[in-house]
Amino acid sequence: MKNNNNYEYLLNNLTKIKGVGKKTTEILKKKGITNIFDLLWRLPKSYIDRSNKSKINELQIGQVSTITIKPIKYSFPRIKNLPNKVTCQDETGYIDCIFFNSYEGYIKKILPLNVNITISGKIGYYKNKYQITNPTYVSEDTSIIEKVHNKYRLTDGINQKYYNKIIEQILNNLPSIPEWHSNKIQKKFNNQKWRESIIKLHDAKNIGNFQSDYYRRLAFDEILASMLISSEIRKKIKKIKKENKIFKVDEAKTIFNNLDFELTNDQKRALNEINLDLKSKNKMFRLLQGDVGSGKTIVSLISALNVVKSDYQVALMAPTEILAKQHYNFAKKIFPKNIEIDILSGKTEMKKKKLIYEKIKNGKIKMIFGTHTLFQKKMNFNNLGYIIIDEQHKFGVKQRKNLSDKGGSNCDVLLMSATPIPRTLIMSIYGDMDISIIREKPKNRKSVITYSKPDSKINDVIKFVRKEIDDGNQIFWVCPLIEDSKKIDHESAIKKFKYLKNIFPDSVDILHGNIDKNKKEEILNNFLNKKFSILVSTTIIEVGIDFPNANVIVIENANKFGLSQLHQLRGRVGRGHKQASCILLFKSNLSENARKRINILKSSNDGFVISEEDMKLRGFGDLLGFKQSGLKNYKLADPIHNADLFKLGENEILRIEREEPNIKRYKPLLKLYDQADIINDII
Repeated sequence: MKNNNNYEYLLNNLTKIKGVGKKTTEILKKKGITNIFDLLWRLPKSYIDRSNKSKINELQIGQVSTITIKPIKYSFPRIKNLPNKVTCQDETGYIDCIFFNSYEGYIKKILPLNVNITISGKIGYYKNKYQITNPTYVSEDTSIIEKVHNKYRLTDGINQKYYNKIIEQILNNLPSIPEWHSNKIQKKFNNQKWRESIIKLHDAKNIGNFQSDYYRRLAFDEILASMLISSEIRKKIKKIKKENKIFKVDEAKTIFNNLDFELTNDQKRALNEINLDLKSKNKMFRLLQGDVGSGKTIVSLISALNVVKSDYQVALMAPTEILAKQHYNFAKKIFPKNIEIDILSGKTEMKKKKLIYEKIKNGKIKMIFGTHTLFQKKMNFNNLGYIIIDEQHKFGVKQRKNLSDKGGSNCDVLLMSATPIPRTLIMSIYGDMDISIIREKPKNRKSVITYSKPDSKINDVIKFVRKEIDDGNQIFWVCPLIEDSKKIDHESAIKKFKYLKNIFPDSVDILHGNIDKNKKEEILNNFLNKKFSILVSTTIIEVGIDFPNANVIVIENANKFGLSQLHQLRGRVGRGHKQASCILLFKSNLSENARKRINILKSSNDGFVISEEDMKLRGFGDLLGFKQSGLKNYKLADPIHNADLFKLGENEILRIEREEPNIKRYKPLLKLYDQADIINDII
């Protein structure tokens, strides 16, 4: 199979590798390794050089050494638990090979008397004689042993010798795949070929050589595969022809006149982009991305009104009932009274549910709000023309494609996200969609003032909170854990709830992940309706809901959170007209990184700036929402160190879209690097 060009060999399951059975396959599966290709990205972390042979009189205790010896005597004791021993010699001295848990027959087979054998292992010394216990390598063929052996990060049940044998077999059978990159791209990496690059990647001499041409070429393969999949999905969606929505943008003035604020330039630009899509003959699949509190909802509702005026129905889906209700109430406030809208939730009575289903079916309800229940089988729309999904960061590429198919070809789709993404990653995460970004905050929105306090100053914080309550304001108090942990020195929500309850007896409630869903909704509604002043919570209050009267957020152990998560939490306050505050409580002896995170947050309220800084400090894999977003877990590519490759990928995608209508040459790249079912739909 050596030097073949059949890339599909790499997609075989692990049992196709000689010597790999069901047990090893199961062990590797637990590490996310399901086929031969996956194994290529488990890179060596170090190596052992067994290429230099020694004589017995040159051995050093504690060192790994390779020697050629002649077995001269067996000692197989009959007493249980004593090891078997083979005395060996060369022209300079003697050494014992000690074996635990090995049978006589096996030992005699690998170390036959008076035959020159090469062995390698760690040198010990016992009773004035050198010894090797359970030698790692034993063979008459010196070429198997006398070389550099890689060391990999392994899991229980697999040893280095066995793993090296597997990798060596794969590298020997590695196919020479026809080049998928253009000549111009190949020159960027000094014409390094895929097969040779993989072999160099596993060469122990190259460990950590991240700036090499072969490493960067392989990192670029990952980036391009990810972007190309998204590009093809976007192109496929663009080909879907629909009836264009016919409306006059002037009709939106009905809403503008009911607002007590003016839209920002970013909001106007985003609305214009959405309206152009809605009025076009191509299906819209767009992301509206904006920082917390930037005003995405009003933009989506104005565009929804335009669609309703074009005799289509609109569905707005939110992750929680309380957020769906908030959007519904806002729409009721600003929509013309002659447009019937409604909300459907788990709490809706059956009698009313049936009525809503009937009104949606006959087209009387023009816009419906709710959670994922909006797309159950019972729901039959009369003429659904627009789907709006709020807080979509949990959807991956495949889920988004399925979503884009809902409602038929005439149904446009708008996704909204309050998770700012670093510029480098926009195409990687959202390349399947058109994107509108709102960076500006509404002019009446004051920036949240952020303070940091050591937890030893808790009394100062309590005084501040008491004054805020006296002024009629409400407070979020966020803790990392639900209950006390002996291992982690964090304040728990329950402990803090009890502490604050003693100080403010009738003004505190608690919210965390172990509370029943209906109870959660009740607590949040009570807080929204000002039935108590302090809500002690875990991080479940991050996303979406407006509490206009919540003006202070206190975050315990702020140094333990990432920057993006702290920014999202801070975005829960300052939704009204009053000045809001965020207090970051921390333990003493802050790490350098924790100090940097707190200082960055104090100096900026811009979520896009913060997400860039967070990525530099923590790495892209830890950023809020990225794992849920369907972002590929790149094996080699890094958005910080390879920012130029991500930019190169964007430019190459634009070239491919412009010049290559047929992308069959990229099929091996997509099949290998993405391996998703979605590929079959687009190639």
